[in-house]
Amino acid sequence: MKTLSLLRHAKSSWDDPALDDAERPLADRGRAAAPRMGRHMADNGPRPDTILCSPARRTRETLALLGDPGLDVPVRFDPALYGGGPDAVLDRVRAVDDAAGHVLVIGHNPDLESLAAELAARDGSSDADALGRMERKYPTAALAVFRVPADSWADVRAGGCPLLGFTRPKDL
Repeated sequence: MKTLSLLRHAKSSWDDPALDDAERPLADRGRAAAPRMGRHMADNGPRPDTILCSPARRTRETLALLGDPGLDVPVRFDPALYGGGPDAVLDRVRAVDDAAGHVLVIGHNPDLESLAAELAARDGSSDADALGRMERKYPTAALAVFRVPADSWADVRAGGCPLLGFTRPKDL
């Protein structure tokens, strides 16, 4: 059994419309939400063994503000996680070393929202309330946590991962 967590970056700033999208920083709201999500992750475990992160500034800043979940954990900054689509994210997850029991992906919408919807089991094994909230909206700094019923990351399958929880900053 594995655990996969999909964290959308915290709220970014649009103060400088001339700034390249990949270089947009976090907004004040995002700088407040990321540490709250980090505490939630630390309190509710498990701690990730590997972190896959988009190289965009707002994802890197989100990671830096998480606190404990990001300490002493290998991080791979992968350009494919920035606008590469949900299949690119899933390909990166499937390539993770099987020694990792919990992978945290920090990325963007619509990729994470699409991937989460694709992975979620709809056979009654997912948390129904969490699934409903996730399907309505996947806001910034939201975290979806899935159980992956496989021993290898290569075996992650669409529709086969029970959603264990979906947490938004406003839930904390």
